[in-house]
Amino acid sequence: MTPLACAALTVWCAALTTFDLREGRLPNRLTGSGALVVLGYALHTKHFTAALLGALLLSTPYLLVHLAAPAALGAGDVKLAVMLGGATALGGARPWVWAALGAPALTACVALGALVRRRAFGSRPADPGDSALTVPHGPAMCLATLLALLSLVFDST
Repeated sequence: MTPLACAALTVWCAALTTFDLREGRLPNRLTGSGALVVLGYALHTKHFTAALLGALLLSTPYLLVHLAAPAALGAGDVKLAVMLGGATALGGARPWVWAALGAPALTACVALGALVRRRAFGSRPADPGDSALTVPHGPAMCLATLLALLSLVFDST
C-alpha cells in the first residue's frame, strides 16, 4: 500500500471507530463504500484476487457468527470485515492473519477489563434486568488492521 492509501485507511478507520463507539453501530455508507474503495484500489494495483480472497476469508466467519447469533456480532462488523480483510490481504498473509486474530483478542481484552471494572467498582447497569455487557467490535477490527499493516513498515527496515 502506498502511504496515501494507508493514510486514507487510517482516516476511514478513525471515522468508523468514532461512530461505532458513539452509536454502537457501523453505518452502511462507510462500510459499504470502504469495501468498494479497497477492492477498487486492489483492482487498480493489480492485486484484486488477493484482496478479494482476503475479504472473503475474513467476512465468511463473521457472517456465520452473525447468522448464528445476531446479537453477538452485528451486520456492520461483517461488512467491515470485507473492507479490512481486503486491505490487510494487500499487505500479505502475515498481516492478514495478525489482523484476523488480533481483533477478537482485543475485543475480548476490553470486555474482560470492563467486567473486572464492573465487579471491582460495583457499577451496575441502569436497568437491573439488563446485565449484559456489550463491547463494540469495530474499533478492535480497525486497530488490529492498522497495527498489522504498520508492522510491514518495521519489517522492511
